[in-house]
Amino acid sequence: MNEELEKDVQKYLDYLKYERKLSNNTYESYRYNLLKIQKILKRSLLTLTEDEIREFLYHDNSNSTTKAHYLTVLRNMYAYLEENKVISKNPTINIKMPKLAKRLPKYLTVDEVDKLLNISLTKPIDYRNKAMLELLYGSGIRISELLNLKLQNYNEPGSFIKVMGKGSKERIIPIGDITMHYLNLYLKEYRSFILKTKESDYIFVNYTGGKMTRQGFFKILKHQCDISGINKEISPHVLRHSFATHLLNNGADLRIIQELLGHENLSTTEIYSHISNEKIKNDYQKSHPHFSVKEKEETKSSSQE
Repeated sequence: MNEELEKDVQKYLDYLKYERKLSNNTYESYRYNLLKIQKILKRSLLTLTEDEIREFLYHDNSNSTTKAHYLTVLRNMYAYLEENKVISKNPTINIKMPKLAKRLPKYLTVDEVDKLLNISLTKPIDYRNKAMLELLYGSGIRISELLNLKLQNYNEPGSFIKVMGKGSKERIIPIGDITMHYLNLYLKEYRSFILKTKESDYIFVNYTGGKMTRQGFFKILKHQCDISGINKEISPHVLRHSFATHLLNNGADLRIIQELLGHENLSTTEIYSHISNEKIKNDYQKSHPHFSVKEKEETKSSSQE
């Protein structure tokens, strides 16, 4: 297959990158998927019909999430091409999205977060790690937003950080006293020991003085999970989910959580309501003496024996 996309398709990708200012990851994801569809179908994306797209989605062996992503990529591209008079009609307009199973996000309990954040502070990098994890959980920002934070993004007098989210949308995040304490401790007392003679605009730096990487952060997180005795699979996103879940469980408004997380649509944030509802149900099930008559009868029966 030709590894190049047609001129009009590439124009659409350039539009995403330079006008919509989508991230490189999103750009590459769109490009990869369009190339893959072109390779599988062995024909121009500009001339695909509704039936051909339906056939492609029906016979593709991917899961429903991947199929939905394929359809989203094609639908958005064709909408752009139709608007710019390259094609006369969007062939995906009548194709329904595959049904996706709702998966509740994984999150940590408050006790598990406390264990994770209980870092023994002996070396400068311990203070950096403590500040990173406190800030990630205390603000709910994405790992990319954490690693891209620069010194000018931190406003100590105002107790907030400024982050650049998806679609180059800027938002202001307030940070609490505990997070502020450890962030200031790292910045004022220990960051210079890690930098040595080097300089950096980035708040979080690695042992060579360069910007902290995703791989570096994941190693730190895994190590801290191991020594904390937490047996769950934990990622930076799990801490983000924990931030949102704990806020909601403690009475925070869903729209405030939406704003803090940088979600464009409230529907994305509403998944945390499902977590909260599950927790209420589980707590009720464990605590209420009349929740399960069957369990009560089984207990009574076994005691009589």
